[in-house]
Amino acid sequence: MRRRVGTIYQQHHLVPSLTALENTLCGALGRMSFLTTLRSIYRPAKTDLEHAMHALELVGLVDKHGARADELSGGQQQRLAAARVLMQSPDVILADEPTASLDPELAESMTSLLAGLARDGRKTLIMAVHKVDLALEHFPRVVGLRAGSLRFDVPPSEVQADLLSALYARDGKSTGEPDGDHFQYKLRCAR
Repeated sequence: MRRRVGTIYQQHHLVPSLTALENTLCGALGRMSFLTTLRSIYRPAKTDLEHAMHALELVGLVDKHGARADELSGGQQQRLAAARVLMQSPDVILADEPTASLDPELAESMTSLLAGLARDGRKTLIMAVHKVDLALEHFPRVVGLRAGSLRFDVPPSEVQADLLSALYARDGKSTGEPDGDHFQYKLRCAR
């Protein structure tokens, strides 16, 4: 069985001159034929428009549907990239720091949204974040990676201070301070 994968990157690849709605609609292009794609440039299908507006509503950008992508803030662009992925209706969502450009409240909202969509839609979500509290609150498994090596793969209840200290340690010595250059949390919301 072939699975569709949607990705959200910290450095998203939006088309700056297109509106938020048009960028969201681009998420549907992968399942369209060439002729349908050409037609949709000028006249998108009603169902695609409805789906795109719903995706924009889910990420809190429905009021910005007519704004060009380059007119949006960094956080709004990050949420727009998420809406485009939602438009794809993927089986697997790969999210590389989708909360990096967001303030704490929006980061919480985006993480909750993605985790909920994965859970309710029976999709797999793999999300890299550097905010431990988001990982512990929203995901059934927390995977700690450092320098390409697996440090732990445990439920949130088993993430203890000693695991985090070892993960954040600089040159083998625990400093108690996070070292953002040398770690990633990969989170998986498994089916």
